[in-house]
Amino acid sequence: MITKIYEIRWHGRGGQGAVTAAKIIAQAAYFKGYQGVTAAPSFGAERRGVPVSALTRISAEAIAVVSQVENPSAVVVLDQSLLKYRDVISGLSSDGWLVVNSWLHPKELKIKGDFNIAAADATKVCRELGLMVGGLPMVNTAMLGALACATQIVDMSSIEKVIRERFSNNAVDINLAAIKKTYEITKLDRKR
Repeated sequence: MITKIYEIRWHGRGGQGAVTAAKIIAQAAYFKGYQGVTAAPSFGAERRGVPVSALTRISAEAIAVVSQVENPSAVVVLDQSLLKYRDVISGLSSDGWLVVNSWLHPKELKIKGDFNIAAADATKVCRELGLMVGGLPMVNTAMLGALACATQIVDMSSIEKVIRERFSNNAVDINLAAIKKTYEITKLDRKR
């Protein structure tokens, strides 16, 4: 169990479920035994397709911090095209993780930084499983598997417990399949 506050910043586009993913990881961390967990959105005018971000904080102790995450331990990017914005990876700690929804290997992303990089093609997984909303792949839950694989901050059983609690019977199996498959295909590039 971690001893300092572990901060995760989520980047996606409106409608991709970044805020939901932030909340699921917070709840999974609580189930794992962390006493301090928070999740919050951070966006301007909410519209489908525009960049949005969310945050999750996890700690063994209660958390009183309510500010934005400036030095995240992990950054999760639901849409690879958002990497063109410098603020997406700003402040990422040198021992942290950048977790990207991408068909590319982490080294092929050509991202400069001394942090670790994980990549998984969650879009492909969701298309293959039929996890679609409005004709678009819903990658937020699938990327929970990539985050769990890279950071080990939460385990798969804690995530599964949250999914079973939050989703209806029809959605449980497909979301769990997406999470597990994405966990299995996540490629890691450890710098340290």
